[in-house]
Amino acid sequence: MKFVDDTKLSGEVDTSEGRPTLQEDLDRLEEWANKNLMKFNKFTCKVCHPGKRNPGVQHRLGSTRLENSSVERDLGVLVDKQLNMSEQCAAAAKKANRMLDCINHGITSRDDEAIIPVYSVLVRPHLKYCVQFWSPLY
Repeated sequence: MKFVDDTKLSGEVDTSEGRPTLQEDLDRLEEWANKNLMKFNKFTCKVCHPGKRNPGVQHRLGSTRLENSSVERDLGVLVDKQLNMSEQCAAAAKKANRMLDCINHGITSRDDEAIIPVYSVLVRPHLKYCVQFWSPLY
């Protein structure tokens, strides 16, 4: 059995008439998966409704109602329904601080020649991962 993995469906719906269009797209996606003998793991499929005035219409995939989510992870980056990246920044800082703690406890030397390469390998990647996405002005 093959699974359809990491499929993203998005669309701008600015009128009540446009809302069924997104559901029609979901129905076509389900048809495509069935025709190609593939399945969605419907229990991990979620809907994120960005925007402050979004009514959060309920959607389904096949006969399964999709869960609404306020925060989703896309390519390892946390994005909330306001398209705010503060949770991503906090998660990156937390990972970097854990690595710094490991460095402080694991390396006795405080010499720059010893610390900088270790920092560059263990800490910087957590701070720079997908930074162009979650902080485009970086």
